[in-house]
Amino acid sequence: MAKEHFDRTKPHLNIGTIGHIDHGKTTLTAAITKTLA
Repeated sequence: MAKEHFDRTKPHLNIGTIGHIDHGKTTLTAAITKTLA
């Protein structure tokens, strides 16, 4: 059974965040993903 070809239409990025607890990593990640989604 042949696999269906996946056509990527959005750019693919890997973003790593390092920081202490409660310093806004989750908020920053949410803002970035909403902008690029």
